[in-house]
Amino acid sequence: MRIFLKFSLKSILCVSVFLVGFLKGHALAFSEFKHPTKEGLKCNTACHQAENIIKARKDKQGKQECKGCHIGLISQKPFTPFLPVSFKSIDKPPTVRNPDTQLASTEAVSPASEKKEESTEETEKKPVPSIPGMAYVPAGEFIMGSNERWHDEAPEYLESTKAFFIDLYEITNEDYAKFAKATERETPYHWPNGNIPKGKGKHPVVYVNWFDAHDYCAWAGKRLPTEEEWEKASRGNDGLIYPWGNEWTQDKSNNPYKGSTGTEPVGSYPQGRSPYGLYDMSGNVWEWVNAYYLPHPGNTVPSPEYGKDKRVLKGGSWFDCLSYGCGLSAPTFNRSFFTPEVRNNSFGFRCAKSP
Repeated sequence: MRIFLKFSLKSILCVSVFLVGFLKGHALAFSEFKHPTKEGLKCNTACHQAENIIKARKDKQGKQECKGCHIGLISQKPFTPFLPVSFKSIDKPPTVRNPDTQLASTEAVSPASEKKEESTEETEKKPVPSIPGMAYVPAGEFIMGSNERWHDEAPEYLESTKAFFIDLYEITNEDYAKFAKATERETPYHWPNGNIPKGKGKHPVVYVNWFDAHDYCAWAGKRLPTEEEWEKASRGNDGLIYPWGNEWTQDKSNNPYKGSTGTEPVGSYPQGRSPYGLYDMSGNVWEWVNAYYLPHPGNTVPSPEYGKDKRVLKGGSWFDCLSYGCGLSAPTFNRSFFTPEVRNNSFGFRCAKSP
């Protein structure tokens, strides 16, 4: 009965999410992406206005001042869900403005800016806190979201977080076994006789729902990261497309485009670490975060899927989830969503902690 209910719910979700994903995926082929450069940003062009995402996309293809900034952004090739992505690297990350503020000049530096830089240098000289197995992410602004793909990922804007710690690795089967034993919690259903599958101790735990993840982190004296914290830890302050940079490569993560058939031991791709040193922030397993599936600030595009009945997952996985409508799951700004009761063989998590 348990398995039947699980797969019945999963089937219902598959149909609804697939329909959304089909429309989203055909709206924009994401095979020739190029970030706007600092010189290309224009304060008054619609392509950087959060209020009108649909018009922004039209302007990028039609207005000369926008085309100059976003040339090569929209692929002219027919959309195919099996086309690998080939992003072009950039020398400098984009400067993104908050939708509620004006774009500052990139050339002139005010005395206040100089003081801020001096203050930052002083802060950097302070000893960085340390917790074994976790990375420290300092407080401050970072680039979140993207205007270049799907509505729920837009707008690209400046967000900020307080300082926090976050696990370097996804929670493993060995980690979860200790929690299950200490709390007498039911183990993942695919564990034979409640034991970790042979040879999978260092693999990320899967078939855990949002409540399992939340309770594990609380038991460990931690918490689930917010979506903002997760994305900052994945892409750094500069709005990287991938944890390792702005150019796609198949050999820096456990992703479906390399023919992956399942999870791999955590930390298997040291070259794919994020700016804060985190492993597997792209691929291996989707990671539950403490966030409802709601639009980003400034996003006025309606969606029937938004609501507090669903939770967000980040990071993508080993599984080719195009049938679920999630499309390319490698970028740092990608979002997936499910009701918190759902367990899946590509869903896992990591924990965070406030200083």
